[in-house]
Amino acid sequence: MGKKLVLILVISISYCFGTLLAQSQQSSTEGPRKIVHKVEPKYPEVAKRMNLGGTVKVIAIVAADGDVKKVEAVGGSPILVEAAESAISQWKFAPGAESREPVELRFNP
Repeated sequence: MGKKLVLILVISISYCFGTLLAQSQQSSTEGPRKIVHKVEPKYPEVAKRMNLGGTVKVIAIVAADGDVKKVEAVGGSPILVEAAESAISQWKFAPGAESREPVELRFNP
């Protein structure tokens, strides 16, 4: 019984920390930049076979010229995160100051 309690506590703390981290990252954004070119993610075959769906949350680090420099996963299934990161890294935003743009993508089986 003690091991189950520890596991539940660790999972709860991890979830709370992840939620706080996501909120702090989103609050550092100055506002959403317009997306000039958007590439839709390819739904992974493995996810289809598993009937896996859900929401992927990432932070796109966008350069002044609008190119995505980096994509940081905040939450979601690792299989879906990979597809989201691949697509978002090809997006183009409107020019502006370098920023951190929160992005949510939903995958439906």
